[in-house]
Amino acid sequence: MRSNPVFQPTLLAFLEELANNNNRAWFTENKSRYENEVLFPCLDFIAAMGPRLQKISPRFEAIPRRMGGSLMRVYRDTRFGHDKTPYKTNVGIQFRHVSGKDVHAPGFYLHIQPREVFVGVGSWRPDPDALRKIRERIMAKPTLWQQAVGDRKFSRHFELSGDTLIRPPKNVDANHPLIVDLKRKDFIALKYLDQQRILEPGFMGEVTRLFTAGAPLIKFLCDALAIDF
Repeated sequence: MRSNPVFQPTLLAFLEELANNNNRAWFTENKSRYENEVLFPCLDFIAAMGPRLQKISPRFEAIPRRMGGSLMRVYRDTRFGHDKTPYKTNVGIQFRHVSGKDVHAPGFYLHIQPREVFVGVGSWRPDPDALRKIRERIMAKPTLWQQAVGDRKFSRHFELSGDTLIRPPKNVDANHPLIVDLKRKDFIALKYLDQQRILEPGFMGEVTRLFTAGAPLIKFLCDALAIDF
């Protein structure tokens, strides 16, 4: 494993080809390419991020495994969505909290797709109990929330994103000064990058700096869920 792995143009090229040939026959024929051009470089990246992540928080894991680790599966779950194509055409890497069981847990995220590369921090679609706890903490500790999302480094790089409710949540005053945030269904923040950045030697350092800048939001969410940061 390289200490500072660099992604190659072949990764983006493979994802582009997969988008144009999203079927099992093509993928089976090109599975060795997927492993060499996408899977193995991503596992190297995850492994190398481990020590860097520990310096941000020892409670978040970098697990370089084919299955059940930080790399999201290439196989799409077609049971519930409208998109019935069998494969994801992006790389998704989530470094989640040790207590997290799925992608909805607080975490640090890297998304790589042709023409769409971004770093994300936060909790995507937290379950109803977690969502309630986050909203309750925002209402109980509004200053801490504003300090987290208003942190100089955080706000310089990240913008809050995700879906929101049309109406205020139950038992929340529609005139609450933080109603925009209280209506959120996702507590995530994103930083978009030019796709060429993933090919540069300093990319891992850039991701590390962005994760560090995004830590105030993660810490607030951990505190809301009563888990250690």
